[in-house]
Amino acid sequence: MQPLPVPCPAHLIPDASGTAAFHQAYRQAMAHSAVFVAIESDGPRWTVKADTLTAGPGHSVDDTVNDAIRSAITHMVENREIGADAYAGPIYFMMHGVSSQERARELAAALHAALHGDLEPLHRAVPPTS
Repeated sequence: MQPLPVPCPAHLIPDASGTAAFHQAYRQAMAHSAVFVAIESDGPRWTVKADTLTAGPGHSVDDTVNDAIRSAITHMVENREIGADAYAGPIYFMMHGVSSQERARELAAALHAALHGDLEPLHRAVPPTS
């Protein structure tokens, strides 16, 4: 398995449903010193997960990016698009209760881009509030 490209098209986000698939995707990210990102089936809903620890100590996410991700996650929680148990970083990110696989992939790809410094996909997926 090759590391995900940056930016990563949504259709390439791995489905890490199940313990074995999750561990395989996570180990692959670590092996490539890449940001981990994946989606998981959670019954009829989906979960988005990302972790920057797998990228190693050379990878950092600046405050502007963390603030934008936190704001997007807060907005989605307030609008009940994701569960209130979302985790908004700064190292680990998780969004439960996403309505569809397609939306989960879109959010995961946007989060992956943001964690590499590109906020545009995140702003398209979750437009900033004024």
